[in-house]
Amino acid sequence: MPSTALASLLDYVKLNDRVCPLPDYWEGLCKILRRKAKEDGVSAPSNPLILAAWWVSSNPEKTARLQDHIQYAEARGVLAEVDGFLRGLREANWHHLLD
Repeated sequence: MPSTALASLLDYVKLNDRVCPLPDYWEGLCKILRRKAKEDGVSAPSNPLILAAWWVSSNPEKTARLQDHIQYAEARGVLAEVDGFLRGLREANWHHLLD
């Protein structure tokens, strides 16, 4: 069962038909995760679906990858930092279902 903080963030990122952060912001999120992985000496999470992958991946794939990144953040103890990062994005910094 996910923690309350995890469930809250997973719900938040789906509001307003959000799919994932736009590429520059998604890369910013992943920098947090990669830094933590390096500090802990563990494998980094999967790359965000940006650059060429942006155009060939579906919205459900992007949503699933973002959820993986959020779950990774919880497992590595940086969920609060990731939560602050994602909630700090403006609505215009998100890719939406209708974009």
